[in-house]
Amino acid sequence: MWGRPQKLSANENLGPSRDDIEALFRDIRARSVALVAPLTAEDQCIQSMADVSPTKWHLAHTSWFFETFILKPFGGGYGEFHPDYDYLFNSYYQAVGPRHERPKRGLLSRPPLEDIHAYRRHVEEAMERLIAGAGDDAWNRITPLIELGLNHEQQHQELMLTDIKHVFSCNPLAPAYRTLKPPGTDHRIEDSEPVEWIEFPEGLVETGFDGLGFAFDNEGPRHKVWLNGFRIASRPVTNGEFLEFIDDGGYRRPQGWLSEGWAAVQADGWEAPLYWRRTEGGWRIITMAGVRALDPAEPVCHVSFFEADAYANWAGKRLPTEAEWELLAADCPVEGNFAASGHLHPIPGRAGEGRAAQVFGDVWEWTRSAYSPYPGYKAAAAAIGEYNGKFMSGQMVLKGGSAATPEGHMRASYRNFFYPPDRWQFSGLRLAEDA
Repeated sequence: MWGRPQKLSANENLGPSRDDIEALFRDIRARSVALVAPLTAEDQCIQSMADVSPTKWHLAHTSWFFETFILKPFGGGYGEFHPDYDYLFNSYYQAVGPRHERPKRGLLSRPPLEDIHAYRRHVEEAMERLIAGAGDDAWNRITPLIELGLNHEQQHQELMLTDIKHVFSCNPLAPAYRTLKPPGTDHRIEDSEPVEWIEFPEGLVETGFDGLGFAFDNEGPRHKVWLNGFRIASRPVTNGEFLEFIDDGGYRRPQGWLSEGWAAVQADGWEAPLYWRRTEGGWRIITMAGVRALDPAEPVCHVSFFEADAYANWAGKRLPTEAEWELLAADCPVEGNFAASGHLHPIPGRAGEGRAAQVFGDVWEWTRSAYSPYPGYKAAAAAIGEYNGKFMSGQMVLKGGSAATPEGHMRASYRNFFYPPDRWQFSGLRLAEDA
């Protein structure tokens, strides 16, 4: 379940082969099914808030994507599995047609789970026939769509984990997703790697996707950005450091908070990151393996942009910009604590000596950059153009992936984006300051 996925071969002239595509398609589709294996049918029906989707909806929607954008237009003679699924499992594609309301996905007790799995098999069989039999011209047109569909499914694999964690957090029985690899021994705040500050001089840098292989359209075009000199922390902020902010009254006074952030603190009663629980014995935290004592050496997780920004202000620092973060990541291997590690939770860092640590994996890192188009960006034509471009308003960029991100899905130019109050994702922060 947690092994590394196969990767597409990068051939600048020919692109990925059919065998590569077929192998990756089977691998990623099987991983989605493996992810839900620890769950009951009842677990997979629940929608605990509007931002969370039921597990079985994710399983169906990722099949709908292949059916809608590849099989119907290119799979000559393809017969859809059910005429109502186009309405039930469309997420937000206005050009495709009407859809079931997002906050009401948890009301879909029907179709039953076994029908969803039958739908997946139906789509997979048709996709494999198309991959094997498409003519060269059709193949050249559908290959980018298949790659998009596979990366889309990997995004939903992460969402399946983050969403079921929220579902379980609402259950007073505090169920565990599964027994996971233990994070290690207990730590104290002094066990955390000391923060070092990595300095970058002012200058003109290039940012955005640059290379072979797949990237989402919002990662480009590659463009130049002027950066003033800055310093950035060698590792993310830890639970222990964030606890100092809490103990100093960080959630009890408005200083340092954005106005909307302070309103969220008051309206929602925030007093700590999501999934922290204050008990007589000290702070405890909800993990995918159940509830356990808070480890102060782990990167802090499940904080909103508002909390990340307030902490940075309290610490006398700031959040890095997206371009600053990419400059830090440019020389770092894309390795880290991703879903394949089996932890499904941030773990204490082990790097130091002036090197950047935990740049990839563990926690998505909030930046201070708004999610907006790069210079020269144009959304794709037709419905597929709604994938990214239409969300470029009111959201903030996060970078680096998390302990729930599929292995092989991440790169430095990857742009995740969420609204400032959102905190059910595995989101943390790294500090920066002006030089």
